[in-house]
Formats: sequence, C-alpha cells, structure tokens
Amino acid sequence: MKSVRGACYPGGNRDGGFERLDADGVRALVRRHDEGLVWLDLDGDDDNLAELLAVIADELDIHVLVTEDMTNAHQRAKLDRFRGVTFAVLRPARWLVDQQRAEIGELHVVSTKNVVVTITRGFGPDLAAIRADLETTPELLVAGNGTVLYAILDAVIDDYAPVVIGLETAVDEVENAVFDGQTGAARRIYRLMRQVIEVDRATEPLPAMIEAAKGLAGDNVELGRRMDNLDDHVSRLVERVEAFRTLLRHALEVNSILVGENHSEEVKRLTEASLAQGEQVKRISSWAAILFAPTLVASVYGMNFDYMPELQWRLGYPFAVVLMVALGALLYRAFRRRGWL
Repeated sequence: MKSVRGACYPGGNRDGGFERLDADGVRALVRRHDEGLVWLDLDGDDDNLAELLAVIADELDIHVLVTEDMTNAHQRAKLDRFRGVTFAVLRPARWLVDQQRAEIGELHVVSTKNVVVTITRGFGPDLAAIRADLETTPELLVAGNGTVLYAILDAVIDDYAPVVIGLETAVDEVENAVFDGQTGAARRIYRLMRQVIEVDRATEPLPAMIEAAKGLAGDNVELGRRMDNLDDHVSRLVERVEAFRTLLRHALEVNSILVGENHSEEVKRLTEASLAQGEQVKRISSWAAILFAPTLVASVYGMNFDYMPELQWRLGYPFAVVLMVALGALLYRAFRRRGWL
C-alpha cells in the first residue's frame, strides 16, 4: 500500500526525501502541515486510492462532497473552493505523433491547511521535474499551496504547445484535402473536430481557474507576478484552439459547397448526355420509320395472291415505286419539321 509519495518543506526546504508512504506514513506527514508545506502525490489508478483519500480527508477535515470529487475520475476541468479546500481538475494533453491525435489526461490538485494533494489518472505533467524546479526556489515554496498549483498550471499550459502544433498541422492537411477534392474529407474534418472540441473543453476553463488561483498567492509578490504571467500564455492557447474550431467549421462548409458543385456538374453532364442520347434516338427512329414505309408497301405487293387487282395492272410497278418514294419523302418532311432530322 505504497502508492503515495510525500514530503514536508519547512521553511521552503524539503525535509528528507520524497518518500513512498503507507497509510500511517501519510497520516504522520499530514500532521506536520504546521511545520511547512506538505505535498502528497497519489496514483489515481491505484486500488487503494479510496482508503488513502479517506485517511487524508479525516486528518484535514475535508468535507465528504470534496472527498467524492477527489475519488471520481473523468471530470471536466474546473477549480472549486469549498469550506477552505481548493479542488482543481486539470486536463493535461499530449500529442501522439504516431497516431496523429491528442490524448487528454486528468490531474486533481487538492490544497488546504498548507497541504497539497496531487492525484494523477492516466498521464499528467512530470511532477518530479516540477518538484525539482520548485525546490530551487524555496522563497516561493514558503508561500505554500499556491506555489504548487501555479507550477502545475504552468507545466500543463506549456505541455499544450506540441498539441497545438499537431492540431495546426492536421487542420492545414484537412484544408488541403478539401480544396484538392480528396474523397473522405468530411470524415476527416469530423474526426479532427472531435479532437479540437476535447482540447477546447480542457483549455476553455483555464483563464477562470487561473484567476481563482491568484487568491492563493497571498502576499507573495513574486508568486502573484508569475500568476499574472500565466494569463497571457493561457489566453493565446485558448484563442488558437478556438481558431481551430472556426477553421474546421469553415472547412466543412466549403467542403459541402464543393461537393454540391461537383454533384451539380455530374448531374449536368448526365443530363447533357441523356439529351444527346435522346437526339440520337430521334434520328434513328425517324429513319427507321422512313424505311419502314416502303418496306410495308413492298411486303403488301409481295404476297403473291391470285386475286390482287394491281398484279395485272400495267402501271402497278411504277405506282408501287412512286408510292414508296412518296411515303418516305412525306415522313422525311414531317420529321424534318419537328427537328428530329
């Protein structure tokens, strides 16, 4: 049951190592909060998490509602303050180059009574590196909980840089696919839009969270200045993610228009082909009718019945020939007037 590490920082300097602790060790370390900042780092995927959180909540008198939030995973980014406890949910992100997509993690930061508890689920920022960096500035650690929350916020925001670059590249590729007329562009836009929405949900609450976190800076001027500096970074981050959503919406609209135009062109082409085919059918049908008239006359006079008056008629043959030519000419003239020939 040693899924938690922790240390105490009396006077801003770490007392001992950042050690693995069991439940009794956690209880003993929390009770040292009067000496200096206490930082506990828990593994959110550990089976003993609920038991460890119960020990911490009991020692710090944390309300049961906050304890439930600490236990539950898959929460949206937020920062709540309730009965002296600050509870922050951060959604760190990283760009998976091989899969060309963003992955969102979850990190809970609970601070109260000079004690900070971090709970990482899935993946999160490199807390060991953050601790090592903070330990070089004991004058900031003296400020207490606000210092740790600031450092974690700063790391989470910085880690979004590769994600933003990856999304930007993906958006550019989708735009090129749309204008190149590649198939499946709409599907790619939808998939990328889902990723951008997930990143947007993780980053959109950050400005308000930073504003609320400034209250933890206290009288420490340097920490307050660093908190203010986060505003600029997070504002640019949120604006770029929002810009990606806008670009993808426009790309989807343009793709719909281009698909519609291509469909119209195809319908037009098929219509023109159908009309041309119809004209050919008219011509063929007209000539077939013209040729059928003399064939009909010839077939009648070719029956060879004994009692056909025209068979004994001296002018029968010229009459039949003239009749066939006349019928053909008459039909030709009629079809010509109708524009079939």
